[in-house]
Amino acid sequence: MSTIQSILNRTKDIRLLCGRLTNLSITKNITKPNFLCPQIGNQTKLLVAGFHSTTPRYDLMEFFDDKKNWAKNEVRSGRSWRLDELRIKSNSELHKLWYVLLKEKNMLLTMEHECNLEAELFPSPERVDKVQESMSNIETVVRERNKAYHLLETGRDGERPARMEANRLGIRYLYRTKEYFIPQKFNKNFRRRFFNEYHYDRDVQTFLRFYREKLFRLKTRAKNRDKNHVTKLMSRFPNLDRKLLEREYPHVDIKRIEFKDRARGHFAPKID
Repeated sequence: MSTIQSILNRTKDIRLLCGRLTNLSITKNITKPNFLCPQIGNQTKLLVAGFHSTTPRYDLMEFFDDKKNWAKNEVRSGRSWRLDELRIKSNSELHKLWYVLLKEKNMLLTMEHECNLEAELFPSPERVDKVQESMSNIETVVRERNKAYHLLETGRDGERPARMEANRLGIRYLYRTKEYFIPQKFNKNFRRRFFNEYHYDRDVQTFLRFYREKLFRLKTRAKNRDKNHVTKLMSRFPNLDRKLLEREYPHVDIKRIEFKDRARGHFAPKID
């Protein structure tokens, strides 16, 4: 009986509240953002700007470009966002801009995939690169702000700690630490991956020796290619700026190449 009585009391309270709400009058004088015009005589006019918004679409056409651009060979677009332009924006603006670029990226990738299926030319494919560059610049700006905040508050940059580790073949790589559900001393997979004896195996050491030799040969060949390229440039263009070559090829000895016969070229000196 007590439960039935409590339910009846609650229903009475709800009916009483609904009756009071219906008696309330809603005023139409809603405050809107406005600005005052200069006074004309003794009157002051209020101007309120009208609000306009586009109709939202919640269908699959959000993933496709405007239909007027489907048959075009080129679609004009602006450049990517620069770092100096993004640094002056607030965090909320960067957050909104990120999702605008993400939506644009999804649309462009969908159009590119559809053009490949239909064996048609995707117009202005550089738009994807511009969007990706803008998103990368936003990540750079956000990371800079996070580092500055953590350095100010804790004295650390706030980045995930990293250290050099070796894989099962003995090749070293940058390992970024992360949290595990199991402690390190009880995690068999972690100990098998980082604390084992295969790094000192004879086969692993033999592989590392040949691997380092291969890397050394590739590095030497790259240096020789750059040196031969600089030699040909100096032979074809004897008046080439030497400081520009030193900036482009810092590991090439420009002064030593100048004394070689191959760098002088085949041209007759001017006779005054």
